[in-house]
Amino acid sequence: MQGRRFSIALGAFFLTTQLAPAAATTGFKFNRDTLSFANSTVFAYEQGRIVSTGNRDKEKSQRYTRRCFVMSRTVLQFYKFASFDRHAPPLDEKELAKRVRAVTRMQPWHPALPSDQRIVFPGYRDLREMSQAHTRLLQENIGLGWTAYVRPGNFRMFYLHSKKYQEKTHEELERTLAGGAFFVAYLSDYPTLHINHSVLVYTHKQRRAPDGTDRYLTYDPNHPDGPRELKWLPAQRAFDFQKDQEFVGGFTRVFQVYGKPWQ
Repeated sequence: MQGRRFSIALGAFFLTTQLAPAAATTGFKFNRDTLSFANSTVFAYEQGRIVSTGNRDKEKSQRYTRRCFVMSRTVLQFYKFASFDRHAPPLDEKELAKRVRAVTRMQPWHPALPSDQRIVFPGYRDLREMSQAHTRLLQENIGLGWTAYVRPGNFRMFYLHSKKYQEKTHEELERTLAGGAFFVAYLSDYPTLHINHSVLVYTHKQRRAPDGTDRYLTYDPNHPDGPRELKWLPAQRAFDFQKDQEFVGGFTRVFQVYGKPWQ
């Protein structure tokens, strides 16, 4: 009997070890683990409608646009592969840029690194503080924006429009969060194109409603001030994203990105 109990306990131990998330998102804090600066839209919007298609030339050199995919991915990568040491002297800009590039060149779907193998950023408490102190440096080193337009996984927007696919996406979102991982979402309502955007889903906002509605908190690169809400509406078998100046709100398709190669 004792041997059988020992075997059961040992099996439970290994099962727990295998299922334990490498970097549980339960420790994620918006005001600590996200970037302090915003992704800027190419056009000017009011209530989700384009009101100016000009280049805004006076601001052009300072504006940071088309980086929603890059910024969502960067937040994930820093959470999984970087650490901070506020008590150590900060790096010079050359070395800091080198380490930023090292983090953002790591494959986002790889397991999180243990604490003693992470890339260290001395002189700062967290990503929010460092990105506030070195905004331009991070913007210039986390990645190019145009590459999002040629990502193979993004071409799903043209042909995967079924409600069944969105149900499967919702199931995958639930599995991902239950496993302690992030879900980077590509939001699109093609061919309407009210929204063409990427956000990082990191936790449930609250318990599932009696009607099956799920509410999620997201890091939206356009809004560094606080999390925004993505909803799953089971009756419609569709996702719904929160309204803002750039988006009229409501229906959007969701496609997972950065969960595996070629996605």
